Amino acid sequence: MKSVDRKSVLTLLFASATLLHAQTIPPETEFPSRGVLVPLSGRTQAGGVATVQTPAAGGGAQSVNTINSTIQVQGAYQGSVPSAEAAGPLMQLSLDEALRRGVQYNLGAIGLQNSVRQAQGQRRTELSALLPYAASNLLASDEQIDLAALGFTGFPGIPTVVGPFHYFDLRAGVSQEVLNYTHLRNYRASQQNLRAAELSVEDARDLVVLAVTGAYLQVIASGARVDSARAQVATAQATFQQAVDRRAAGVVPRIDVTRSQVELQTQQQRLTSVENDLAKQKINLGRLIGLPPGQEFALSDSLPYRSAAGFNLESSLANAYANRADLKSAEARVRAAELARKAVAAEKYPTVQVSGDYGVIGSSPTSSHGTFNVTGAVRLPLFQGGRVAGELEQADAALAQRRAEYQDLRGQIDADVRKAFLDLTSAAAQVTVAESNRGLAAETLTQASDRFAAGVTDTIEVVQAQEAVAAAEQDYIAAVFAHNLAKASLARAMGQAGQNIRQFLGRP
Repeated sequence: MKSVDRKSVLTLLFASATLLHAQTIPPETEFPSRGVLVPLSGRTQAGGVATVQTPAAGGGAQSVNTINSTIQVQGAYQGSVPSAEAAGPLMQLSLDEALRRGVQYNLGAIGLQNSVRQAQGQRRTELSALLPYAASNLLASDEQIDLAALGFTGFPGIPTVVGPFHYFDLRAGVSQEVLNYTHLRNYRASQQNLRAAELSVEDARDLVVLAVTGAYLQVIASGARVDSARAQVATAQATFQQAVDRRAAGVVPRIDVTRSQVELQTQQQRLTSVENDLAKQKINLGRLIGLPPGQEFALSDSLPYRSAAGFNLESSLANAYANRADLKSAEARVRAAELARKAVAAEKYPTVQVSGDYGVIGSSPTSSHGTFNVTGAVRLPLFQGGRVAGELEQADAALAQRRAEYQDLRGQIDADVRKAFLDLTSAAAQVTVAESNRGLAAETLTQASDRFAAGVTDTIEVVQAQEAVAAAEQDYIAAVFAHNLAKASLARAMGQAGQNIRQFLGRP
């Protein structure tokens, strides 16, 4: 060893240390700074619920109905997750119970609840970039090094092959972003996206309330039509029997019996049609609220006509702007887009990171020594090939779209409230006319029946009076349905639909 100069020995030792250090794996990671690009549109495509009131095409000479009201349910809101696998005994279904089941089992609400879980996961992911990253590893190696292959030759007394030797390295490390505006703003944007998703769930519940209420009202209307049709069948049956008896007594001609028989068959067919409609409306309601397939139920609430006096347009608009969850959600999505744009812009800013590790290394656990490393780094992007500028342009487009959607929604809310008020006024007037006409038609039928029984007239007058009564009953049922549906539409337009609908419809 005396023939080996000191410089050669130091070189060899340095090379060996370098090779040994190359075998260690510091348990640390890098956090890339990338802005999260939001989609161009923040609107969900889960479907929708709306009420529509249009002028009636004409209900015939006997009808005074001038409006046609419907509830339109689309997309996921048409379905539900069944609350049980098999149907149970006949259940009494109140409006409150139907609303509770709808909010819990309707597919539209469930889908948006899952979107909240996704937003929560995204927020946690963004938060992780702001927290320290810690890891540990254990490295064991058995190695032999050919120094000649690395250029270490011609050193007398030093072998060209070192080893075999073994060593182990046990260490833990931590890395922390001390300053990174991109990660911070991404996290804040994820908080706003989570809030927007939570508000979207509230809005979905309002839509479910409107859909369930509309379906419940349709079942009530269909049931009223069935009751009316049964009453008309009973009346037609009595008139037919009266005509048969009078024909047998030779008081009236055969034609009166034929007319009354045709009227009876017509009313019986109407009864079949409305019973079929009632069954289908019940199926639709059951689908909305998650009843098991084939579950039989009867409505326990009748929801008769109640005057809508006391509503004020200006206060309703103010309540809508203050309470509509979809408007608050749109506002939160605007803030998220603003923060997302700032996160992209921050990709041009310096970042500061501190990392370090500590461990023991040696040929065996009993002959090991502690080693550590602490590193601080400041990174300043100098040239990124226009990537940030391109992402900023995309972020600007998304932000502009979110702002436009927010303003559009404010206008839509104004239109929703005003249309609901117009529908409410129109339906209230229709109820007044239909109720008066129903009373007049019933009085006319009584007089016609008495005249026929007295032999003053034939069955033509009676049949016409029966048709007038049937039309008047249908008009009244349609008018009450339209009025209650307009109340439900106004409750949805104002926000907090569950609470408002109970109040508007006279529920506690």
